[in-house]
Amino acid sequence: MKTQILRAVAAGALATGTLTLGGTAAQAQAGTSDVSVLHAVPGVTVDVYANGDELLTDFEPGTLTDPTPLPEGEYDLKVTEAGAGPDGDALIEANGVAVPAGANITVVAHLQENGDPTLTPFVNDTAPIAAGQARITVRHTAAAPAVDVRANEEPVFTGLTNPNEDAADLPAGTISADVVLAGTSDVAIGPADLDLAEGVSTIVYAWGSAEDGNLDLAVQTIDGLHSAPGGVPGGTGGQAATTAGDDVWLWAGAGMLLAGALALVMVGRPATSRLD
Repeated sequence: MKTQILRAVAAGALATGTLTLGGTAAQAQAGTSDVSVLHAVPGVTVDVYANGDELLTDFEPGTLTDPTPLPEGEYDLKVTEAGAGPDGDALIEANGVAVPAGANITVVAHLQENGDPTLTPFVNDTAPIAAGQARITVRHTAAAPAVDVRANEEPVFTGLTNPNEDAADLPAGTISADVVLAGTSDVAIGPADLDLAEGVSTIVYAWGSAEDGNLDLAVQTIDGLHSAPGGVPGGTGGQAATTAGDDVWLWAGAGMLLAGALALVMVGRPATSRLD
């Protein structure tokens, strides 16, 4: 279980440095954090090593790992181009990656609005959801400008920018959602019907590059939030991102929390894409 998350943490970025992931208490078993990782930098497949041991090979963009308990502690991580081997040149070296206990975290390696790669940890909101309600979260992790998000053609969130998120608890049911360029009616994604299940948090990540025409989505769900928690809420991951034209962004999320330092230094690789 530890191996799966370590691979993902390393492979999910094109950056190097020291990362401390912060979170809230009582969201995971004592001594662990539940960690998922989304590799959302287009165009590079990687192998990942932790403390010199191979953890993952051929980890492809668009992959979201399942949530897995990761013991608290510090880890030295190395990411290479696929097939380069443990002694190959590092695309990423992250030494002293500190993972605390008691958080539910998704780490996203993605492009900034200007196309430069970066690493953003989000703390997932696992607070109980009221009866009859559902939670929707969308995270803007794409090299794309500000957007407005609409439900049934009415704006829900406006002026959303990378790497921000927003959230709302809405009545459970199906809505027609789309994303438009901020301040316009120009549809970037959608419309699409989105089923919001009672007691479930649905998290949608928009990633890729608008300029390169490869905008895409990855979806994560956390269920079991409609009742008092008896343990760690469940979730899904491990799926490739769905096609942007088939799904929708809906911006939500109750707060990205980053406790500690995040220092990122690129190693031997330029940005995948860049917007003017």
